[in-house]
Amino acid sequence: MSTFQPFEMEYLMSKWEQAVAYNLSESGVHPVALGELVNAPTMIEELLATELNYPEVNGTVELRENIAALYPGATPDNILVTVGCAEANYISLQTVVAPGEEVAVMLPNYMQIWGLAHNFGLRVKSFHLREDRGWSPDLDELNEVVSEKTKLIAVCNPNNPTGYILTEAEMDAIVTAAERVGAWIISDEVYSGAEQLTDAQTPSFWGRYDKVLAHNSLSKAYGLPGLRTGWIVGPPDTIGDVWRRHEYITIAATMLANKLSALALSPEVRPRIIQRTRDYVRRGFSILDDWLKGHGDTFSVVPPQAAAIAFVRYQLDINSTEFIERLRQEKSVLIVPGDHFGMDRYLRISFGPPPDYLQTGLDRIGEFVVDLQRGAA
Repeated sequence: MSTFQPFEMEYLMSKWEQAVAYNLSESGVHPVALGELVNAPTMIEELLATELNYPEVNGTVELRENIAALYPGATPDNILVTVGCAEANYISLQTVVAPGEEVAVMLPNYMQIWGLAHNFGLRVKSFHLREDRGWSPDLDELNEVVSEKTKLIAVCNPNNPTGYILTEAEMDAIVTAAERVGAWIISDEVYSGAEQLTDAQTPSFWGRYDKVLAHNSLSKAYGLPGLRTGWIVGPPDTIGDVWRRHEYITIAATMLANKLSALALSPEVRPRIIQRTRDYVRRGFSILDDWLKGHGDTFSVVPPQAAAIAFVRYQLDINSTEFIERLRQEKSVLIVPGDHFGMDRYLRISFGPPPDYLQTGLDRIGEFVVDLQRGAA
């Protein structure tokens, strides 16, 4: 058996996010309150009358219809509702790739698929986003690593941790690389809707190629992580195969999650939630950007095009894991080290909380940085 690859970032967050005064490790915006989502007396009455039974195991028809409406040409048969995007990543990878086969993973990335690939006994290759190109992908490297042995290309768009959004030409190049060898594409699209610079929704890989599994959830662009609702969009036959794994892992998302998620994705409610997220993202990055500039050349960042996180480079003589551990212990602030993405001298910092909370958390990081600089003087 191969050595188990733990999910370092999620372990860090699950261990400490409830124990610090200021949690700037999350990648979504401040969560929606239940009363903000369910604000009609009739809806409250309907929820209170709900029997807490199993829903349809693949997701209620209403929820799958609302999801399908977001993807041109999709029907409810193209949709499988999962317990978060985490389950979607797990069971999709397990379905379309077998142990010993080869995958190509975009890096940096939310490292779940990378870790799962190692734990499933897959051969892992990578292609990179390049900071000196504004975090755009190295397409020459992509074409070098994708071979006749490649069974899957895994991407995250908009990207975690950089917030970069692939251009249409870059998406087409990834599809072309997959088509060349008949590989699947798994596209993690959880930050679609959390755009900072435009009101246009980030396009999906769905519909560009017949071997695409597009993943999303309500955790990031919708501010509803506690519902633990995710989904997969794919060809019906493949969705059926993934569903078989779903029954082993979770059986189903909860009845209440299905009902509340259908409400959140309804045509009446969804635009309001997306606008709320974009308001948080745009206000929050302005606060973070001003704070970074206030520290001279200690920090630099390529402004994220989407998501509530920035991948910040720092000029300090300290390892990123040591930085965040000391910050947590000395200032009770949690952020994510670049080491968790295989990139030391970077920090992933959230700017999705309410402004006062965000500013105070950043000020504590600033105090810690000053302490470091004085100690090094």
